[in-house]
Amino acid sequence: MTWFAALLLLASPPPAEVTGFEIAPVRDYRVGDLTIDLEITAVDGDGKAVADFCGPADLVGVTDQKGQPLTQIATFADGKAKLTKVLPGEKITVRAQSGERTVVTTWQPDLRQLSGVVSILPPLLAVVLAIVIRQALLALFAGIWSGALFIHGYDPFTALLRCFDTYLPKTLIDSGHAAIILFTMALGGMVGIIAKSGGTKALVDAISARASSRRSGMVTAWASGLVVFFDDYANCLLVGNTVRPFTDKMRISREKLSYIVDSTAAPIATVALVSTWIGYQIGLLEGVFGQGKGYELFLDILPYSFYSFFTIVFVFAVAFTTRDFGPMARAERRALDGGQVVAPDAKPLMDREITEMEPEHPDRARPDTAVVPVFSVILIVVVGLYFSGRSALGEGASEAGLRTIIANADSYAVLLWASFGGSIIAAIMALWRRTIRLDQAMDAWISGVKSMVVAVLILVLAWALGDMCKDHLMTGSWILSQVQPSIHFLPLITFVVAALIALTTGSSFSTMAIVIPIAAPMAIALTGEGTGVDPATGEAVTYATLAAVLSGAVYGDHCSPISDTTIMSSMASACDHIDHVRTQVPYATLCAGVAAVIGFIPAGYGISPLLTVPLGIAILVGVLLFFGRRMTPADE
Repeated sequence: MTWFAALLLLASPPPAEVTGFEIAPVRDYRVGDLTIDLEITAVDGDGKAVADFCGPADLVGVTDQKGQPLTQIATFADGKAKLTKVLPGEKITVRAQSGERTVVTTWQPDLRQLSGVVSILPPLLAVVLAIVIRQALLALFAGIWSGALFIHGYDPFTALLRCFDTYLPKTLIDSGHAAIILFTMALGGMVGIIAKSGGTKALVDAISARASSRRSGMVTAWASGLVVFFDDYANCLLVGNTVRPFTDKMRISREKLSYIVDSTAAPIATVALVSTWIGYQIGLLEGVFGQGKGYELFLDILPYSFYSFFTIVFVFAVAFTTRDFGPMARAERRALDGGQVVAPDAKPLMDREITEMEPEHPDRARPDTAVVPVFSVILIVVVGLYFSGRSALGEGASEAGLRTIIANADSYAVLLWASFGGSIIAAIMALWRRTIRLDQAMDAWISGVKSMVVAVLILVLAWALGDMCKDHLMTGSWILSQVQPSIHFLPLITFVVAALIALTTGSSFSTMAIVIPIAAPMAIALTGEGTGVDPATGEAVTYATLAAVLSGAVYGDHCSPISDTTIMSSMASACDHIDHVRTQVPYATLCAGVAAVIGFIPAGYGISPLLTVPLGIAILVGVLLFFGRRMTPADE
């Protein structure tokens, strides 16, 4: 055996000798003056990677994003090392020892240079086209293609091919995106069964007997949004689908319903003490401030969440006073006088196959065939979040509080349990009430799923554009790099920057992930010890800056036609998506303007939100009463 091993050793080739290094950027272009990623590979004389080389190596000509020089690569894995977020000089040199030999490689970067402005053009093109031509699918695809055009050297054919074979399929690889699509379609199937079984009509008739006014219909929609506080996706789809038949009967425009749904979903999820958003926010805060401090910080910044608070109150004021202005007033007048809850040329994001599905046996229909499935979805989400969080924590769950448990739950999995569970319960209720047969229940479920196809396509395109802006064009990072804030205006500038990033990427979560790791250290550096800032003022500025990230992300999301929650609000309300965005923007911008002027500017000078929040609410109500017109039928 010993001789055999020795023969094998003699027969094996000697280890490859490193003769140089291959230095290559992850991408062949650079956006503005932003950092890039480099891959450094140890190679032999034939240019093949030497997998057993493990470093170290000296490095010259590279700095980190703070301008500090990087002088060494500590280790190589399989002969490769990756430098992330670095700034290359005019010449990069790598030097290492390979046996008795010193290996030196020099590389001069020769990258295509893209102007930083290019990074915001694709999302802006999508937004402008969506508003001008009123074709969301075409506008979103144009945005993706224009981004691919910049990435692939202005070759239109290659850019088109990469859209089809790379950027669009990549969004479906993301398990979270796939879960949202399944959740959306399954919930649409549940609504299809409820409609076919007569549950929707029976529920509307039952509500109409107690609430027969437009005011009560809108307040009911607003209150429903507050009840489903634990997740914005569940909020949008549940509230819109459940309330829509009743609001249609009350001649409330679909634009108004989608505004109420959209403007309660994310705002309440960001300020609720327990929600899927809070878990994400806590994780980002702990990434900057350390483990165990996330929830405490969340509670500290909560009073400074001006946009969320103002939006929730303003939605209620609009519903209770029945007053409107701008495009929303015109939509409400159309619905009131002509009974047209959608515009004649509108393209609602839900097929009429489900919204106008006639019950098979209306005489047997009962409200519980709608109420039980809807509340079962809510119950499954609440219970599912708890047990999913406990499972993730393992042995530590016994000592964890409810907030920690919810923060660690797999919200995507729970939403899938809820949507498919709701579909099953809807079918059981319909069969038990004998309103439809099993084959009819399956057909109704499939019809409900099909009604969501257009909305799902828009979601996929919006995700693809958002991923391109975030991962390839680095839109958020470039916008952030253009800001040079002063201490007193740091919260305001952070709010504006976060809103711009959310508007152009269509993602609140991505915006928070981009801005918090930069804005938080910036606030600490400008207000900490040795800066001469009063501690109370410094604390207010820090908390307001962190809250400004969250508020700006939600506001930009509300104004963005490529936002997933905005799309889902249009979808659940069966509203034309562009009409929803067009009518929501003035209201959202009013709340944002008051949040900026009355909230974040005073917070930069240390003024307590206990003073500014009531003042901001009073201003919003005053504007609504002064400029808004009360929407009543023309004959009143």
